[in-house]
Formats: sequence, C-alpha cells, structure tokens
Amino acid sequence: MKLDFSEQVVAVTGAGSTFGAAIATQFAELGATVYATDVSEAALRPLEEKGVRTAVVDLLDRRAAADWITSVAHSAGKVDVLVNNAGGVMGHAHKPIESVTDAEWDGIMDINLGSAFALARAVAPVMKARKSGAIVTIASGAALQASLTGVQAYCAAKHASLGLTRQLAHELGPHGVRVNALAPGFVRTNAATEAQWDAMGEEKQAALMRSIALGRLGTPQDIANVTVFLASPLASFVTGQIIAVDGGK
Repeated sequence: MKLDFSEQVVAVTGAGSTFGAAIATQFAELGATVYATDVSEAALRPLEEKGVRTAVVDLLDRRAAADWITSVAHSAGKVDVLVNNAGGVMGHAHKPIESVTDAEWDGIMDINLGSAFALARAVAPVMKARKSGAIVTIASGAALQASLTGVQAYCAAKHASLGLTRQLAHELGPHGVRVNALAPGFVRTNAATEAQWDAMGEEKQAALMRSIALGRLGTPQDIANVTVFLASPLASFVTGQIIAVDGGK
C-alpha cells in the first residue's frame, strides 16, 4: 500500500522543533493539508515554504490551544489527524525534588499534558461527528521508565500522557477515533539533548549505544515515520498503544 494523505487534514503541535518539523513535512509530502503551530514564528518559517499552514500559539494557554484546533476545523471543514508533539523540559535540568518550584512543575506538566488534554477535548467532537480520526501523542521513553533528564515533572507528565492515551482510546474508539502514542528513545535534537549527551561523558555514551540493539541513535525522521504509520490505514486496528521507537533499547 502506498501511503496517501491527499484530502486529509493534519494538525501538528510543536512543529518548530526537530520532531514536529519532520512530522509536518512528512505528512505534507504525502499529500496532506497540514496545519502547524509553535511558539516561535521563525521556527515555523521553513514549513511555510513547504506549503504548511502555520500559526504561533502558546499552548500553555489552554483556551488558545482549543481556539487554534477549532479554527483549523472551521477552516478545513474537519481534522483527520491531531499530532500532539509539543512538550519538553522547558529548559530545566535535574535538581533535588525539594528545590523544584510550583511554577517549574506546573509549566512542564502544562506543556506536556495540559496542552494534549486541551487539544483532545477540542478536537474530539469534530472527529466524533465524522466517526473517524486519529490522535497521536509524541510521548517519551520517560513514559515507560525513569527519565534520562532526571526532571521529575517531565517523567510524571509523560507517564500521565500514556494514561490519557489509553483512556481516550476506550472513550473514542466506539466513535471510530484511534488514539496512540510514541515513546522515542534518545535522539540528539536540540541544545537540551546535546547538553544531556555531553553530560554523559564518553563512558556513559558508549554504554547507551551498547544498550541499543540497532547500534545507533534515532533521528527525527524515525519518529515521523512511525507517526505517519499510526495515522494511516495500515494502523486501522491499532489503538490505545504506545510504540517504543528506540532501536531496541
């Protein structure tokens, strides 16, 4: 089967990041009409050149998140696929739990979990009305075990996003809507992951590489490929799952 997303409407969050950009680009190349959002207008600009329809939205504002997905539905007439990619540690590194502030905790929970909740809540009626749709959340290996970041809120949020995925799969399944998640392994994508990589040192870097069956780190394209699979007819009987995209770690 040749994947073809022509006449499909795909919404991608965090599209200014490496994962999000790869995902938005892949869907666009497969014929989809892609709407993408990020907090950085400059980061979205390369996607505009590929025909992706972009908007700057602060997903920490749940009303703004909901308004964006609603505007996509009104503009396009539907939303076939929602990719919840926005997330991260918001520039924070590990520190003892007693030193973590409420604001640090809340911010990380809000971008990783709160935004996915707000967007799912807004898009669910649209998908239910059409009796079809797919929601894919880019979680993390931290949804399955302790996080390499050491950031408590990040690990908690990613575990919670898996719970939300499973619950929504059961709630929305009878309406023809599938809900799944990805758990990417370690991918060197930005300043934060480069800092993590450097902090490991050569010995821990080598140990990490030895722990990966395929003997390499992942790439944003690896994540995009599995996201497209989960949104495609090839995964028509797959819901409520989290797929580890980690090279067999």
